[in-house]
Amino acid sequence: MKKHLDLIKELRMMTSSSIADCKKAIEEAGGDLKKAQELLRKRGLEIAAKKQARSTREGRVEAYIHTGNKIGVLLEVGCETDFVAKNSDFAQFTKDVAMQVAATSPAYLKREDVPAEIAEQEKGNEQFFKEHCLLEQPFIKDPSITIKDYLSSLVAKVGENIIVHKFIRYRVGE
Repeated sequence: MKKHLDLIKELRMMTSSSIADCKKAIEEAGGDLKKAQELLRKRGLEIAAKKQARSTREGRVEAYIHTGNKIGVLLEVGCETDFVAKNSDFAQFTKDVAMQVAATSPAYLKREDVPAEIAEQEKGNEQFFKEHCLLEQPFIKDPSITIKDYLSSLVAKVGENIIVHKFIRYRVGE
């Protein structure tokens, strides 16, 4: 019994999912922490997919200026309510993504934004999309997940649709 509670606590710390979701995932995974974490990630993706049609009229514009003042980023992320827009997890997400843009300089938000002629040339080259599309990039703070995975986990946690609308990266001399 104690071990089961410890697993739930550890999974909750790793994923920020609810206790009930963690308990259910641990039970379904037969006590395997990695498998339970993967189950929660998949559920988060399913929840995010269901919420994509909902409009995002609130949100946050995040500004990030890199040390040395040579690189700056403006990022717009939308959510459904001002309650979530003021949420600390949402604020941390916007800060992390703005830092990601500063560090990796993506050209596009998502795969669908890549012009058709470039997408045709790069067809089958997944590395191109991972480097140039923000949502497909490995997260700089945890390369085991993508920005899209990070976004999906936040959607599952707060229970609202969240959309990265746009970003712009400035660099002195460019």
